[in-house]
Amino acid sequence: MDIVEFHSGFRFTVAFDGINRAAFTEFTLPSLQVETMDIKEGGQNAYVHKMPVRVNVGTATLRQGITRDLTLLNWYLQVMQGDLANAFRQVSVIMYDVQREPVCTWNFRNAYPIKWTGPTLKSDQNAVAIEALEFVHHGFEVN
Repeated sequence: MDIVEFHSGFRFTVAFDGINRAAFTEFTLPSLQVETMDIKEGGQNAYVHKMPVRVNVGTATLRQGITRDLTLLNWYLQVMQGDLANAFRQVSVIMYDVQREPVCTWNFRNAYPIKWTGPTLKSDQNAVAIEALEFVHHGFEVN
């Protein structure tokens, strides 16, 4: 019987085009969903056949505390200004175990941002100011 080992989700780094950045507070992986088409078979009234059509891959989101480093905002601005040809990046997210050994790596090809969200600034709270960047990609691999 194999023992299933679970890992904490707070040990991870993010790399853009091979340059590691470890300051992210959160990374949300994209959802995966198979789109289906209903096929109604004549004489079969108990159920409808659901045939797979394509896989819809959702967006991924990075969150980090605001710093003087404007890398995420500048990446988004590159797309907003129409420089999509130079905005494609390889984004890699590496999750580690307690011994800091890699457990899993997600490599996103040709990623580019579609949404940047700035922090909510409130004078009555002592919370870290967080920026978020949502990106799409043209496929990913898991190692």
